[in-house]
Amino acid sequence: MTSAQTEPLWQPDEDRVAAAAVTRFQAWAAERHGAPADGGYAALHRWSVDDLEAFWAAVAEWFDVRFATPYERVLGDDAMPGADWFPGATLNYAEHALRAADERPHDTALLHVDETHEPAPISWAELRRQVGSLAAELRGLGVRPGDRVSGYLPNIPEAVVALLATAAVGAVWTSCAPDFGARSVLDRFQQVEPVVLFTVDGYRYGGKEHDRRDTVAELRAELPTLRAVVHIPLLGTPAPEGTLEWSALTAADTAPVYEHVPFSHPLWVLYSSGTTGLPKAIVQSQGGILVEHLKQLGLHCDLGPDDVFFWYTSTGWMMWNFLVSGLLTGTTVVVYDGSPGYPDTGAQWRVAERTGATLYGTSAAYVMACAKADVHPGRDFDLSMVKCVATTGSPLPPDGFRWLHDEVRADLWIASVSGGTDVCSCFAGAVPTLPVHIGELQAAGLGTALESWDPSGKPLVGEVGELVVTRPMPSMPIRFWNDPDGSRYRDSYFEMFPGVWRHGDWITITDHGSVVIHGRSDSTLNRQGVRMGSADIYEAVERLPEIRESLVIGLEEPEGGYWMPLFVHLAEGATLDEDLIGRIKTTIRAELSPRHVPDTVIEVPAIPHTLTGKRIEVPVKRLLQGTPMAKAVNPGSVDDIGLLSFYEELARTRKTG
Repeated sequence: MTSAQTEPLWQPDEDRVAAAAVTRFQAWAAERHGAPADGGYAALHRWSVDDLEAFWAAVAEWFDVRFATPYERVLGDDAMPGADWFPGATLNYAEHALRAADERPHDTALLHVDETHEPAPISWAELRRQVGSLAAELRGLGVRPGDRVSGYLPNIPEAVVALLATAAVGAVWTSCAPDFGARSVLDRFQQVEPVVLFTVDGYRYGGKEHDRRDTVAELRAELPTLRAVVHIPLLGTPAPEGTLEWSALTAADTAPVYEHVPFSHPLWVLYSSGTTGLPKAIVQSQGGILVEHLKQLGLHCDLGPDDVFFWYTSTGWMMWNFLVSGLLTGTTVVVYDGSPGYPDTGAQWRVAERTGATLYGTSAAYVMACAKADVHPGRDFDLSMVKCVATTGSPLPPDGFRWLHDEVRADLWIASVSGGTDVCSCFAGAVPTLPVHIGELQAAGLGTALESWDPSGKPLVGEVGELVVTRPMPSMPIRFWNDPDGSRYRDSYFEMFPGVWRHGDWITITDHGSVVIHGRSDSTLNRQGVRMGSADIYEAVERLPEIRESLVIGLEEPEGGYWMPLFVHLAEGATLDEDLIGRIKTTIRAELSPRHVPDTVIEVPAIPHTLTGKRIEVPVKRLLQGTPMAKAVNPGSVDDIGLLSFYEELARTRKTG
């Protein structure tokens, strides 16, 4: 894969390059911190990973990070895991997220949009007032630094206020979207033992109201550590007995009081998909997220006070946390609560138009759905404000690049980005000063020592390898909750290459520094950007008496689709008829997520396992992708190798059919 083979689809003009924040940052850092003045982005990136201390000191100074207590040095220990960033420093994330209120109190901080697609603005002053009022009430409830505060909330302004108030008092935020069933939520929240729960009575999606009061009652019953439950009447119902009313907690005209906490103090807990058991409860720090997101949003996404930032997401996905961090750069953030395709497939483009979004982010799957539905965004909507369309959740296929270029605008910066919940950021993606090549992410991120390795740890160029990061990033987890000796954390990222982060993606780094993502090298189910583990599916499906065992696979397809079959081994005497298929799908929709209902249910004679009894998912996924049996699996590790021939044959028939 060489630059000679791929001419750029888009190239920023000289004015755009000169105006980009990363260009100005490089010139400034060359004078102040020893960055290279010449050589463009490639030279800047090389310096940023070779001299982490100088680079991150420059980021902190450039973005005017307010340290209440100064740091002793930038990197006290560069071990992975265990890097010690900015030891001695104290600060507060929420203070930075709200500081635009000092200079521009009447400008718009948030634009709330629901399925009516009518934006409702919230000013910086009003956002700060609500955060101040709620933070004081949380303190009054006895919430202290380190306590966990949880939200069972859609993407609404109240969720942003609750997160910022939690951060202001030094407590630890965690959230799930209300389309998650009770079991999925409890698998997450029970691990962290929250003291406060923010809930809605329901939500609107696809033109329908979805009542969640019974689920909330179950959460309250199963979370014994709760001291308070706060009711947000999204559907207009009265507060249940024993709950507090949102309006009462956010009524005061109170300036926020910010708890200055150590740089490594927990900010929030995000969750992995739970492929092999309970979801990993991933803890990221106030300071690490602050500097990483300032870098990512301010330099890579080129966001500032004149921008409007819209990313379609839910509170159960790390992109929501990333979206909220748009406030750090003084940017107006769009919080959209609704279906991505209601009342029609073009819905998200309509939201981008009506909010004046300058950076619009979505999933690759949505882009491809628009292409198949014959949507014409550039023709049917005024997208003149949109400078960049960014995609994540899965790799944007080449046809997606071409469609955006042809159907939105030829002079469009297309940023396919890839990162992870694990770092709540991007490993590779948007660079406003670089060309865009079809099917490629523009480059590795600043401060991200991204490489592609073969199994022996040899770096590769132009060949597929494991995505690894060889030096620490500030937003890497400080730990997992409920992992006292750190063994689960180490096993998750550092088992294959000790001391080096191995992420679980297949990538190619090209000779011109761009990155191609080939999908997961593990068995995470990633649909519409929402990740879920197979274990959640198995737990729900196998409660049905007819199902002896099951196997679910999520398959990224070359044309940009996502195929998710569920294979079932039936109990003796059971029949896979329409009734059973319907109950399987209803169970998953009700208990887990409507996004993870399988595309098809297929009966198999048995489920293949490893010799230690674990279901074989990754080899089956590889077989379904067309990988030959000899390369997909080690036959000595399987209890019945003959069972795998079914999947090999299925891949052949799907390809020819």
